[in-house]
Amino acid sequence: MLNVAKDDVMAWPKQVYQDYPQPATDKMDDILKPFVQKTVEVNHVLLDALSVKLGLPKDALSRRHRLDARSTCGVRCIKTPPEPEGWSEEKALFAAHSDYGSITFLHNRLGGMQVLAPGTNQWQYVKPLPGHAILNVGDSLNLLSGGLLRSNLHRVVPPPGQQFSHERWTVGYFMRPENDVPLNALVDESPLIAEAVAKTPERNFHTGETAREWSIRRFNNIRATNYKGKENWKASGGTENYKAVREAVDAGAGARVSVNA
Repeated sequence: MLNVAKDDVMAWPKQVYQDYPQPATDKMDDILKPFVQKTVEVNHVLLDALSVKLGLPKDALSRRHRLDARSTCGVRCIKTPPEPEGWSEEKALFAAHSDYGSITFLHNRLGGMQVLAPGTNQWQYVKPLPGHAILNVGDSLNLLSGGLLRSNLHRVVPPPGQQFSHERWTVGYFMRPENDVPLNALVDESPLIAEAVAKTPERNFHTGETAREWSIRRFNNIRATNYKGKENWKASGGTENYKAVREAVDAGAGARVSVNA
């Protein structure tokens, strides 16, 4: 797995955070930078459309995710080898998680991603389609929208059928709010969001943290080594404490959380 921070990509050849191996540095200008720019452009179209639907000013979400502003956004490339010995349900549960960013933009040709549909304990495969990307709404958008946008619980298991014997490659972009953005429901900018928050007093949409502070806390709390059971998982903080997700964990849908969020 290779992770490259968006800020390092856009500042190249200057270094913002860290060094990277040669395969990444050799492709910063002709592959990684155009990939980041185009992905952010597409995501802004989506964010603008969502803003309108949420009763927000059109740019309310996209201006909190600017390309040139510091954030914890990043590119990830994952190579997953075949699973010749198969997999167990318990093993798959280790990877159940909700993403803590805003939008996860994924490209892959093989199946393997599964989502937990609301109100069920049954995992369902997400089928990759040619010419399409897979998008996940993350916990940050869930918070900003006052819960109107759902961050789904998902996991990755070996591909089904004949795909099982092939390597699985995934390239993704994890879009997260700018570091200084307060991670709270935008109740002052949308009557719809204000109404949604008022109707769910049991849920906390005011984190009191910036996006960077919240992301760091989430990252530290979801390290795989920290998890020994469902109670630890539910105690990790963030929107994974919401009732629907907690009930899914109680039902056995996700006893552990992986670090790949």
